[in-house]
Amino acid sequence: MNRPKVLALASLKPDETQDRLLADYDVLYDIDAATDVRIALTSGAAGLSCAQMDRLPALELIAVNGVGVDAVDLAQARRRGIRVTTTPDVLSAAVAEMALGLALAVGRRIAEGDRFVRAGSWAAGEKPALGRPVIQGRAGILGYGRIGHRLADLLRGLGMDVLYAARSEKPNSPDGFRADAEALARDCNLLFVTTAGGSDTRGLVDKAVLKALGSDGILVNVARGPVVDAGALARALQAGTSDGAGLDVFDDEPNVPQSLIDAPNCVLTPHLGSATDAARAAMAALVLDNITAHVAGRPLPTPYED
Repeated sequence: MNRPKVLALASLKPDETQDRLLADYDVLYDIDAATDVRIALTSGAAGLSCAQMDRLPALELIAVNGVGVDAVDLAQARRRGIRVTTTPDVLSAAVAEMALGLALAVGRRIAEGDRFVRAGSWAAGEKPALGRPVIQGRAGILGYGRIGHRLADLLRGLGMDVLYAARSEKPNSPDGFRADAEALARDCNLLFVTTAGGSDTRGLVDKAVLKALGSDGILVNVARGPVVDAGALARALQAGTSDGAGLDVFDDEPNVPQSLIDAPNCVLTPHLGSATDAARAAMAALVLDNITAHVAGRPLPTPYED
């Protein structure tokens, strides 16, 4: 009996999970040789475009190793009846930790301090810049999904007051609701961006939101790069109208605008939100669970839902 074929546009980690994929399926890497493939494995960054789907007439399932689907043409997938799965929940804790780590790195100038020591400035008798308290302020979470909820739990555990902005107020939430990004920014001094990407949220954090956050405000983005207007943020940091920023995501990864690289008190990391061994292993296992369920005709463990 022929094994099911999978077009792999992304790999799985750890290696043991990739080995399971190779053992159970015929894995193809060339889309031109995959015209009869029913399953495509991709990542949130790679996605699957309409043009790529057109080259896969037998496609039934797009298994995304991650939670981001803004690079997947969801409209085309719906038109063709192609199912889409993601890996929610298993990476929420890792991304929430990353967001908190970036906030601390910015406020307490941890990355800057590291560079200061390595450059020999401390040994030369120079004085490092002072940081500021981080967990004594009020936190705002823009996007109150799984990651936003997990982050809110962490922040409340540290004794912070937490506000959130989402499409609608969430019943029974312990956190305060604000109707939009600008109102949220105005009422907090630590703004976390965890909302979904896509056309609806592109440029959501713009000049007006940054102005509302104010000169003592810190912005942390662990969502998608385009949610934040990078040019407006760089200008605010250079002008001192924003205190600092921690960014794990960018518009055109891995290319980071020079204006952000040059901006003061701006901590940059290479999309490490889910990059822990535990999170990546759980994500890969869930990808395989979805593929296995589809092949067996069972309900998908984690179908993507708009």
